[in-house]
Amino acid sequence: MDLSWTEFEKVEMRVGTILEVNDFPEARNPAYQLTIDFGSEIGIRKTSAQITKRYQKETLLDRQIVAVVNFPKKQIGKFMSECLVLGAVGAEGDVILLAPDFKIENGLRIG
Repeated sequence: MDLSWTEFEKVEMRVGTILEVNDFPEARNPAYQLTIDFGSEIGIRKTSAQITKRYQKETLLDRQIVAVVNFPKKQIGKFMSECLVLGAVGAEGDVILLAPDFKIENGLRIG
């Protein structure tokens, strides 16, 4: 199924910086809880990400990532996810995060 340009424009992908990383033991699959700064327009958002196969908590701090910020909030157990971090999924189910090559302003839109 093809996606129209109008539909693609509705997906709001933004750059953010990870401020905090916590274990998420209640998750069905190994995951971290992330707190991400998307700049003054969008603010701070929280999400969970199944990225424990490739990433240690300390290597994620201050790292910039790309996420979709205009999905509805999603309840995951007692945790409320407010955005979707984007990554490529390998054959083993490991996720490689999408990120800018250079440090840029939080909140910049991908398009």
